[in-house]
Amino acid sequence: MQEINSLRVAAVSKEVLEELLDLNVSVSQTPHFVHYFSGGKLWHGSIPLAHRYGGHQFGVWAGQLGDGRAHLLGEYTNRNGERWELQLKGSGKTPYSRSGDGRAVLRSSVREFLCSEAMHFLGVPTSRAASIIVSEEPIWRDQFYNGNVKKERGAIVLRLAKSWFRIGSLEILSKAGELDLLRKLLDFVIEEHFPSVKSSDPDKYLVFYSKVVAETAQLISQWMSVGFVHGVCNTDNFSLLSVTIDYGPFGFMESYNPNFVPNTSDDEGRYSIGNQADVGLFNLEKLGEALWPVLSPEQQTLAMQLLKEYPRIYHERFHELFKSKLGLLGSQESDGYLIAFLLKLMEDTGADFTMTFRHLSEISARQLQDLAIPQEMWALQDLSAHQFFSEWVSLYLKRLNRQGEDSDAERRNRMKGVNPRYVLRNWMAESAIRKAEKDDFSEVQQLQEVLRRPFQEQEKAEGAEYAARPPRWADSLRVSCSS
Repeated sequence: MQEINSLRVAAVSKEVLEELLDLNVSVSQTPHFVHYFSGGKLWHGSIPLAHRYGGHQFGVWAGQLGDGRAHLLGEYTNRNGERWELQLKGSGKTPYSRSGDGRAVLRSSVREFLCSEAMHFLGVPTSRAASIIVSEEPIWRDQFYNGNVKKERGAIVLRLAKSWFRIGSLEILSKAGELDLLRKLLDFVIEEHFPSVKSSDPDKYLVFYSKVVAETAQLISQWMSVGFVHGVCNTDNFSLLSVTIDYGPFGFMESYNPNFVPNTSDDEGRYSIGNQADVGLFNLEKLGEALWPVLSPEQQTLAMQLLKEYPRIYHERFHELFKSKLGLLGSQESDGYLIAFLLKLMEDTGADFTMTFRHLSEISARQLQDLAIPQEMWALQDLSAHQFFSEWVSLYLKRLNRQGEDSDAERRNRMKGVNPRYVLRNWMAESAIRKAEKDDFSEVQQLQEVLRRPFQEQEKAEGAEYAARPPRWADSLRVSCSS
C-alpha cells in the first residue's frame, strides 16, 4: 500500500482499471495514482462539476438536492469505445453540500466499493467502483442520528457509470419551470444513451419513457432475484439508465422476510424488500410528472397507458428469474404457484434466501425425494421443518420430471450458475470495515476476490464461513443513511 501525504490506497478493482480505464493495475502502486484517484490532482482536460437535481425522499418532494459530496471529473472513452463518467465520492464540499462537509467515511466507502463490484459479478446492472483511497483526516459523524457524534476515518471512492443522471435530474427542471433546459437535457440523454430512439421522432420523449419504465421494472426484478434491498429508493437515487446507483444503507436479505428493511432510518418500512416494486412504480409516476410539461395532451394520455404496463413487465421478469433459480425449463401454468408456495414456506420458517436456492442447486433429486437433506445444507434443513415442505418437494419433482431429457446433473449445474453461494451480507462487510478502521484491509481485499466469483465454491470463502449460518453477533447490526 502506498502512503503519500496521509493518503493510502485501500483497495482497487483490477477489472475496472484494466477493462474500463485501460490502465495496468500496477499503476495503483504509484504516487500518481493516489493523487489522481483522490482528487489531489486533476487529469488533463478535467473540469470538475457537481450535479444539480431534486427528488422525492420517502414519498415527499424534498426540493433541490444535488451532489453534496461527489465531483464529476469528466467522461472517458476507452479502447472499446465505451464512455464512462468518472466521479469522486467523498472529495469535499460542492455548491450542493448545504450544511455537510462533502466528505465520506470509511465504512460507507468500503460498502459502496464492495457492493458495486459484487452486483456487477452477480449480473445486476450497476455503477462500478475503481478504488478506495483512505485519508487520515478526521470526520465527525452521528451514525444513527441519536446525538452520539464520533470521529471516523475518511475515504474517497472513484466510481464510474455510463451516466449519473437520475429521475431527480429531470424533476428539478420541471418543478422549477425550466422547460427549455428540461428539453435540452432530455435530448442529450436520449442522444447519448438511447440510440434506438430517433431524435427526429415527435414521440421521442414517450419512447424514452417507455424504455425507462420497462428497464426499471427489469432492474428491480433482478434486485429481488438476489435478495438485494437498496434501502433508499428516493427518486434522486434512481438512474435514468436503470442501473443500481448510490449505495447507502443497502442489505442482502438473509432470513426470507418481505418486510426486511436494512435502513434504520426507514422507520415506516417504506423501502422494505417487499415494497421495492411498488416504489419503482411511484418513482416512474414522478418521472412521468416531470415529463408532463413537454408532452402534448395526446402524449400525456399515452404516457399514463405506458405506466400501466409496468406491473406486467415486472411480474413477467420476476417469474422468469425465479423459474431459472429453480431450474425450470419452458413454461407451465403451475409455475407461478410453485414459486409462491416456496416463498411462503421460506417466509414461515425464516429460511435464508440466498442459501435456500443455493442448496436446492446442490441437492440431488434423489435426496429431495427421500427428504434426506445433508446436515451442511442448513438453509434447507430450516425449510424442511415446515409441515408442507414434503408437499412442495413432491410438486417440484413432478415439474422437473416433465422436462424431458433434462438430467439432474444438468439441472444442478444450470441452477448453480444463477444462484450465488456468496453475497455481500452486512456482517461480512462489517467484519471487513472493523479491520479496515485499524489499517488492516486484508478482508476488504478477500471479500473483493470472493465476490468476483459468487457462483463458484471457493476454499477461502468456505474457510471464512461466508456460506455458513450468519454469526449471532450479526443479529444486532444496524445500517443508516449516515456516511
